[in-house]
Amino acid sequence: MWNFKLGRRALISAVAAFGLVGPVLAEDQVVDSIHFLIPGGAGGGWDGTARGTGEALTNAGLVGTASYENMSGGGGGKAIGFLIENADSNHGTLMVNSTPIVIRSLTGVFPHNFRDLTLVSGTIGDYAAIVVGKDSPINSMADLMAAFDADPSGTAIGGGSVPGGMDHLVAAMVMEAAGKDALGVKYIPYDAGGKAMAALLSGEIAALSTGFSEAVDLANAGEVKIIGVTSEDRVDAAPDAQTMKEQGIDTTFVNWRGFFAAPGLPEDKLAAYQAAIAKMYDTPEWEEVRARNGWVNIHNSGDDFQSFLEQQEQQIGDLMKKLGFL
Repeated sequence: MWNFKLGRRALISAVAAFGLVGPVLAEDQVVDSIHFLIPGGAGGGWDGTARGTGEALTNAGLVGTASYENMSGGGGGKAIGFLIENADSNHGTLMVNSTPIVIRSLTGVFPHNFRDLTLVSGTIGDYAAIVVGKDSPINSMADLMAAFDADPSGTAIGGGSVPGGMDHLVAAMVMEAAGKDALGVKYIPYDAGGKAMAALLSGEIAALSTGFSEAVDLANAGEVKIIGVTSEDRVDAAPDAQTMKEQGIDTTFVNWRGFFAAPGLPEDKLAAYQAAIAKMYDTPEWEEVRARNGWVNIHNSGDDFQSFLEQQEQQIGDLMKKLGFL
């Protein structure tokens, strides 16, 4: 696996030196084309991240063309296995992934982990949020805790991931930080956001653990109230939504998303991808996509990305052992 760290200017110089930028291309174009491999279905967080990134890169002229392929299966493992098994013919492919690549490799959902791939860049973060239905009597985390104290089994929290998955971990982390028994939380998994929303509106669950960007969309549509966000500070996309910390629950969490390439990717290709992504942050095209989705810029490239992932693997592993998921 190639792992190296270069500054933005050095990256761009390296790309130019390798002949990937030339007079035949647009002035700012760094990469001719990228094929985005998405390990889940249409409409999910990975899908939105890949398509939003491709939109920004092509509209800004940094990448000539972008194509997309959804490959669901195995909790994301099918796409990872495909990229590893077909590495030599996929040097033009970037696969999007996020925190679940760490969680699911820890729990053995698939046999690979991030070390089996070429690490390109971490690009964004999406906080988690706890939401309740628009007509719920619950209006804050304090209200949710009071309901839980009064009737733990009747105060279920739902999510769009399996038990021990990210939505469950976030709910457990928040409840533990609030001084509750995280193992006593009744968590109900749903396999899609629509089903979880129906359960919330019907009263089957008291609250929903979800990604912040999804929560903002639901709140803007008038479907839910956001009662807590796992950010350090309030987020511009939903300025009225209180953080967990300002409600006395000392916990933060961010679900990073980023890009990986096939193992054995040539160094010049890796440098080109990293340069395109680094330049993307300074473009209005990226800012439009970022603001629209309520994402936070978290740029980790090369070795920094590896260190970040190793640290998260340690933190999540410790939490999962504590909560009995591992």
